[in-house]
Order: sequence, then C-alpha cells, then structure tokens
Amino acid sequence: MRQATLRPSPINPTVDFSADGVQHGFLRLPYSRDDSAWGSVMIPLTVVKNGGGPTALLTGGNHGDEYEGPIALFDLARGLKAEDVTGRVIIVPAMNYPAFLAGTRTSPIDKGNMNRSFPGAPDGTVTQKIADYFQRTLLPLADIVLDFHSGGKTLDFLPFCAAHILPDKAQETKAFDLVSAFGAPWSMKMLEIDAVGMYDTAAEEMGKVFITTELGGGGTATARSAAIAKTGVANVLRAAGILKGTVEGGETTWLNMPDGNCFCFAEDGGLIEPFVDLGDAVKSGQIVARVYPVGRTGADPLDVRAKMDGILVARHFPGLVKSGDCVSVLATIVTK
Repeated sequence: MRQATLRPSPINPTVDFSADGVQHGFLRLPYSRDDSAWGSVMIPLTVVKNGGGPTALLTGGNHGDEYEGPIALFDLARGLKAEDVTGRVIIVPAMNYPAFLAGTRTSPIDKGNMNRSFPGAPDGTVTQKIADYFQRTLLPLADIVLDFHSGGKTLDFLPFCAAHILPDKAQETKAFDLVSAFGAPWSMKMLEIDAVGMYDTAAEEMGKVFITTELGGGGTATARSAAIAKTGVANVLRAAGILKGTVEGGETTWLNMPDGNCFCFAEDGGLIEPFVDLGDAVKSGQIVARVYPVGRTGADPLDVRAKMDGILVARHFPGLVKSGDCVSVLATIVTK
C-alpha cells in the first residue's frame, strides 16, 4: 500500500472544502528559494458549494502556455454564485502555477511537466508536490473532472472536447455524454501516445468521469476559442446537474483516433512547409508537410506523408521543426 507510507502533503489550502458558500483562496505550497527563504507558491482556487450533490473539479494551466482554460475558469470563479449551484465546484485555473506565470509548458522551477508527474510525491519537486495534492486530496473529492488543454506554443488544434476509450464502459459512456454536453465544434474519442503519469490517467483509474479539451494553440487564445471554453464549462456543469439552467446545444462532429497511424513525426529538423490546413481531408500517402534542411541551399527536403485517411486535427505550429517533433495528427469522422 504505497499511500500508507507517504508523508502528509506540505500544501495547505486557505479554504474549507466542506463549507457552503463561495470561497476564493489559495493552495499554499512552501517553497524556500534565494529571494524568499520562507516563501510559498500560492496557487489560486475557488470553491463554490451549496448543500449536497456532485462535485466538479475544473482545472486549467496544467501546461502553462495554454490559455483557454485559465480564461474560462478565472471568469467562472468571479461570477459563480452559491445559489445557482447544487453540490460543489472546485476551480483551479492554473494547476502548474509557476509554469503559467512563466508562460511555459513546464515549470521554470524544476522543469516539471505536470501532466507527466502523477501520482506525484509529497517530498518531491514543486511540480510533484502539486501533483500529489491533486492525487490524494482533490481528485478523491471529485465526481467529474474537466481539465482544459490546447496546443500551447508548439501545436495547433481544431477545437475539440475529448474523452478516452475505457475498459469500464459505464464510466466511458458518462464521459462521452459530458463531451457531447460541452458542445465544442468537434468531439474526440482520444488516443494518447504516452498516458504514463498523466492527470487523465490518475482520474480515470479512480473511476472519475474525466473529460479534456484541445481548443487551439500557438501559445495564445482567440475570441472564438475562449468563447468555446466558457460556454463548454457551463454546459458541463448544467449537464451534471450542478449548475442551474439548460445546456446550450450546438452541432458537434465526432472524431476518432483509431491507432498510432494518426501521428506523423519529423525524422529530421529544418524549415517546415504545411501542405494541408486544419480540417482538411487527407489520404494515406499524401504529403502533409515538407521539411527543408536549413544548413545549406540546394538540398532536397524531406516529405512527411500521412499513414491513414482522415482529416488534419493538429499540426506543428512554429516554422522550424526538430527531429522527433510531432508534425501532424489525423482523425476520422465517426458517429458517436
């Protein structure tokens, strides 16, 4: 029993998760450093509770350069009223707060990738300590979990909400029902290339109903992507019976990532030329991008070709690519 041997978490919340009403506070993590010997990382959070009912754990900033989630959740936190809630809503707009403040995917303190750090450790790095608190304190409180993502600085996505194919089909069905309720333009049955250490995996292994998003990218947000996030989170809370009101329905197109052929990776670095844009149809063998060597002129480029039929749902964003970078992601259109 691993958890029985763990130390208590060093994180102290300034809110009472069991109290009714609206509370704005922090998860305070002691962090001794050169400029503050007895300093702390202060992670903002809001808890809104009204009587009994399900608990929704809403998170953004798992990666610090993804902004739709923080926009939607900081906005929700300032306006959500206890009288409109049945149950409890826990809002953490920026899970990896040091990374969020730095505008980087990983933490500037320890280079920790929050979404590869679970289950964490109470005596580990700053990122591991935050992951441990979610693993042992916040996730057990939750019935449903919505974790916002987008492509950050290195990827760009069609805006979709997603859940995973799961062994527990009842759990899977509940997740895909919430994906439908979210109401993004696209809805994804998602495949991960590496699920080890992910927040998703931690939540799903506890039996939680977990959904996520990819709502754009390029290290910024747009008016459209922020609006999708704000409408979507309210829809999820309404569908779960936590927030008053009805789901604001919209048309969604269902997508599936059937296997590893969805992904194309660069074998060499260089200047990338896209050959298809997001949402375009692609045939197996078709060139999706071309990588030009930049060390000399006159050298032949490397063609990156699709390994399946589908549509382009994600692409490499910066103009230069490194060997091993994900160049493109394809998916197929399916019925739910």
